[in-house]
Order: sequence, then structure tokens, then C-alpha cells
Amino acid sequence: MSTGVHVTQTSHLRCNRYRTCVLSCVPGRGNMFPPDFAWGAATAAHQIEGGWQADGKGPSIWDTFCHQEKGRVFGEQNGDVSCNSYELWEKDLECIQQLGLTHYRLSLSWARLLPDGTTRHVNQKGVQYYNKVIDDLLSCNVSPMITLYHFDLPQALQDQGGWKSQEIVPLFDSYARFCFQTFGDRVKLWITINEPYVCAKLGHEDGIHAPGLKEAGISAYLVGHNMLRAHATAWHSYDSFYRPKQKGAVSLAINSDWFEPLDPGCKEDIAATERDLAFTLGWFAWPVFVTGDYPETMRSAIDSQSEKLGYGGSSRLPSFSKDDPTVLGTADFFALNYYTSRKVKPGGDSGQMLGIKSDRNAEEVLDPSWPISGVSWLAVVPSGLRKLLKYIKDTLNNPAVYITENGFSQVGPLQMEDVERCEFYKDTIFEVGKAIEEDGVDVRGYFAWSLLDNFEWADGFSVRFGLFHVDFSDAKRSRTIYRSGQEYAKTIVKYKRAICVQ
Repeated sequence: MSTGVHVTQTSHLRCNRYRTCVLSCVPGRGNMFPPDFAWGAATAAHQIEGGWQADGKGPSIWDTFCHQEKGRVFGEQNGDVSCNSYELWEKDLECIQQLGLTHYRLSLSWARLLPDGTTRHVNQKGVQYYNKVIDDLLSCNVSPMITLYHFDLPQALQDQGGWKSQEIVPLFDSYARFCFQTFGDRVKLWITINEPYVCAKLGHEDGIHAPGLKEAGISAYLVGHNMLRAHATAWHSYDSFYRPKQKGAVSLAINSDWFEPLDPGCKEDIAATERDLAFTLGWFAWPVFVTGDYPETMRSAIDSQSEKLGYGGSSRLPSFSKDDPTVLGTADFFALNYYTSRKVKPGGDSGQMLGIKSDRNAEEVLDPSWPISGVSWLAVVPSGLRKLLKYIKDTLNNPAVYITENGFSQVGPLQMEDVERCEFYKDTIFEVGKAIEEDGVDVRGYFAWSLLDNFEWADGFSVRFGLFHVDFSDAKRSRTIYRSGQEYAKTIVKYKRAICVQ
């Protein structure tokens, strides 16, 4: 029997009665976190909003992916309604308040704002929706972190080549400028693109994410390249035209596991680990934070495999040209999505076929001592996050870091008393604190994934990451706080006590 507490319907109405909170750290371990640390939760538009055709929204590639062919998504589910946050935003705001968040990360639906992907037609209903979301958050002293692109490309742009086309770069820049111009007076933290690795590999090589392409060994690298070019162009636009007045910060969200050698004394395992890091974290972090180009480990592995398989022509990994925007330095902070860790040894080669898997030649192994969180791939390794944070500090020039996603999944029978998830958040946040206090990592914030149970891409609604349970069988999409949500709220109070003065 659940002891979850349903959110009330009145809390959001009281927000603007309060002045800015005075923050003080809890003595002892509370000092691990600075007074202005961002305590947040994250969502994405396609995963929670629903309203897929409401008020002039255009279709996205995920609408098409779910509707066109059976077998792509668990249970033939889709995001047509999902949490219905497009109509129930105020319920989400109540959840945010109940947790006591200082920050909320959300994404904008490109197709809701610009149905055909271009500024030729602006959907004012979409603008009104996001204006209300932003204004409501600020009235409650919650700072928005906004992601411009979280996997849901307008289908109209996919029909023109999508992320494989060089023309996507100016189109994304135009969209980004529109968002900076429309919302940037109130939004101070921006993410251009979420997890370009996932979009490139799962969407254009593995075919298990939209747009569902299976073009091994070539398209993913091209997509990643165009995403970096688009990000850099948008960053330069913000830096030149909007930063002087708006004074915000812009980055891209990079996902990476922590990798370490299966046998720390084995040179081959060490080399395989370096390749794995290069093909995940390094693919997008190295150009932005280190050299302005891809890791040499990555390029040499790709070119070596091409030669081995008789693939002629230029490198499958594109090069930045003198006409491209400067990529190096186009991030004002490091946005990290971390979920799990792996031990690594050579292998995982897919045979005589081109592909990322064979290019990197690294087999990932689970340590049997690591607990599994719901889905098979998600081993629970809080210490891996601390190690990855230190690696980022030591190799990427000590950037300010926001942990923009981190979570624990639940599958099978519903457990409102999700004790294991409670322990996960307690242990993980403590590791983040140690990274700050003992390793000197400049961590500025932590965003739990996710505020709500939602549409988890190809897993549909079968996997639950929320701090609040959403009843998808209920037309009202009732939200009920998990025990982990209650404990996360207590953690925020513990580490950063807020005294709201009326």
C-alpha cells in the first residue's frame, strides 16, 4: 500500500507572495555544497507534454517514429498524451514546489514553436505556453534551465535530410536565436543539444531511436559533426548578440558512463578504456573543451578500421573546415548526463562490418558486485560519478559542471516505497559532495532524472524514473510522490536550508 502523498492544487498560487529565499548550509557535511548550488529535476518536452497535435504544433520525428511502424516502442506506446503536461503544467509546478527545487530543467518542443522548423511560421500558442511555464517558475523562485533540442526534430526538417544535412546548421541557429530573443530575458541557463551521442548512434546507426536509420559507420559521425557545428553556431550567436544584455550561459549536454580497465594492470584493457572514453565523452567534449577537434585516439581507430575493411575515400569521421564556426570554447559550463559505469577490455568487434562498435573495439563488462536498477543496462555505481567528475576536471580544463541528468529506474510491479532509489540518491549526492570537497571539482548543480514518470523513448511507459508516479491509466494523469521524492526534498533541505521570509 502506498504512503505517497498527493500534491495539492493550491501551492502554485502562493508562489509570488514570497521573496527570494535566504540560503544557509547545514553544518558539517552540508558545507560540501555551495550556498548557490542548483538543486533540480529534469524533463523533456516529448516525454511529458503530450498534446502532439494541439494548438498548431507540428509533428516531430518521434511522433512519426511511434506512429508509422509497429514494434519500435514497447507495447506500441507513444507520447501523444504522456503526462499531458501541455494541459496540466500547473500540476507539474506543484510537484516542483513540493520537492523544494531551486532549478528545473525542461526542453522546448521545436515543432510546437515552429511547426515547420523555420521562423517563417511561429506558433503563438506554443510561445504562450512556454512563456507561462517560465513565468510561473520564476514567480516561485525556481530558475529554468532550458534545452533547445532533446531528440524531437520537426518532421518537416527530417524530410529535408535532418541532422545529416549541412543545412540543419543555419536552421538550428535560426531556431536558437528565436528562443534567445523570445525567452532569454528570463532564462539564464541554456542547453543547445541534449546527448548528441545518443541521437547520432541510436537514431542513425542502431535505428532504435527516431528517425530509425540503420546506416552503420558513416551517418552517426556525420550527424554528430553537424550537431557540433550547430551547437557552436548557436553559442556564437548568443555570445555576440544576446549575452551582453541577457548575461546567461550556454552549453550542450554530454552523456557518458565512467569507464575503467577490467584489469588495471593490463595494457590492452587500459587502451580499450581510453578508446571507449574517446568515442563517448571525448567525441563531443574534446572539440569543445580541449583542442577544437576530435580525439586523435578516435580518429586513428576509425581510419585504421576503414583501411582494414578496404573502405576508400576520405575519413568517415568528418573534419572541421576553415568555414566552420570555431568549436573550441563554445561552452560556458560542462553539462553532464551520467547514469552508470563499465569495466572495459578489448573486443565487442562486430566482425567485418563498418560501425562504431567495431571502430572502438572495446567490450564493456558489468562488475557483478554492482546492483542493477530496473533495466539491465543501468548498474548502480554512485562512485563512478565522482571518478568521472574528477576526470572531467583533470582533462577538460576544470570547467564548472552541472550534472544535468542522473537517475534510477523502476520496472515491474509499482513500488511507491522505492527504498533502493532512496539509497541511490543519498549515496550519489554524497559522492558529488565528496567530488566538490575532496577533489576540488567545480560542481554547480544536480538535476535528478526525472521529475515525473514519463515516456521513456523506445521503452515507452514500462520504465519509471520519476520522483512522482504518474498514473497513465487515469485520464487526469494523477501525480503521486514516491518515497524517493520525499527523501530528495529532505536532502535539499538538509544540504541547503532555505528560510523563506514572507
